[in-house]
Amino acid sequence: MKILTVAIPNHHFFQWVNQLEKSGYEVFWFDVTDGGAASPKISWATQIKGWKLKWDFPLRSRVKGGLPKLYETIQHWNEHAVDEAFARVYQEIQPDIVHCFEMQLAGLPILSVIQDLPVPLIYSSWGSDLFDFKRLGVSQEVATAFLKRVDYLITDCKRDQVIAKENGFDGTSLGVFPGNGGIDLEMSYMRVVADRNAIIIKGYEDGVGKASVILKAIELLNSRWLDGRSIIIYSADRAIESQINNSTQLSALGIKIYSRHNFINNTDLLRIMGGSSIHIANSLSDGMPNALLEAMGMGAFPIQSNPGGVTEEVLRNGENGFLIRDPFNSKEIARLIESALDNQSLREKAQEFNTSFINKNYNRAILRSQIVALYNHIYSNHNF
Repeated sequence: MKILTVAIPNHHFFQWVNQLEKSGYEVFWFDVTDGGAASPKISWATQIKGWKLKWDFPLRSRVKGGLPKLYETIQHWNEHAVDEAFARVYQEIQPDIVHCFEMQLAGLPILSVIQDLPVPLIYSSWGSDLFDFKRLGVSQEVATAFLKRVDYLITDCKRDQVIAKENGFDGTSLGVFPGNGGIDLEMSYMRVVADRNAIIIKGYEDGVGKASVILKAIELLNSRWLDGRSIIIYSADRAIESQINNSTQLSALGIKIYSRHNFINNTDLLRIMGGSSIHIANSLSDGMPNALLEAMGMGAFPIQSNPGGVTEEVLRNGENGFLIRDPFNSKEIARLIESALDNQSLREKAQEFNTSFINKNYNRAILRSQIVALYNHIYSNHNF
């Protein structure tokens, strides 16, 4: 079986595809951005890159950096269109299945080609892809046209299964899976609640991510809640670093910052989560956050926003975590932090439940066979 995947270079995509290694399938990746060199993360798969430039002219990089307007003019005629490049790749490979990851970035660029082809199309929705498609610049008409073409749907939450059907999808749902194909848990890094002294925060501040409100909540806390505790922020946008540097109160806390622009190894992140009392993430729009699932699996008590009701699919407010009702309300978040830190018994019960829940429902090793079987099911049952 030949599977042609279409995606941007993305950590979650690579993790999903690696579930297919040694499956016996021939897996191809059409890099829809044609960005950078071949990825060592899926070195076993056939990677289709180098399709964009018609002519890699001498001193191209220098022109790009020094004369951007001239470069843009040159590239207007010096680049192959995505759909034309994909059409050529499709004809060369003759895949049995096409699987695109995200609608806006991977699905729409190839829609004109795949529209009339008989090959089964799988679409994996991630994050805000379906939930917030209009804000992302996708019109209702275009979204509906794409969803009507999709034969098989995979989402990272139940919410988006409903949204897809409301917007034209009438194919077969393959179920809800984490976008990265499952969570690898490092149980040796997990501490008991009494030994957890860190507060870990996801640092997105990009218009959708609202880590700045979390930091304002930290400033509202009585100092006794922070005594003996460290604060760690990962995937921090520059605006978050500036907010900390410009605040005397935050600067004095010795916050450890991992920039969004410097990759933090997932194993290192799991180690931090395994020693954290609470994990806080706040956003206006999202799918089922992989970081939330990882934090739950590593025993950190989750405090998480709930866009479109997605988080409440795994969190029962006040039982195995806290839901942020208003992502702009720093006072509410401060109260939730205080409540979590003040109730060790609640955090112990939540850790016991969450680690078991994640291992049962999101364990990567368990999900692998299910994911491999999805493709075989399509191949065996689709009317080619």
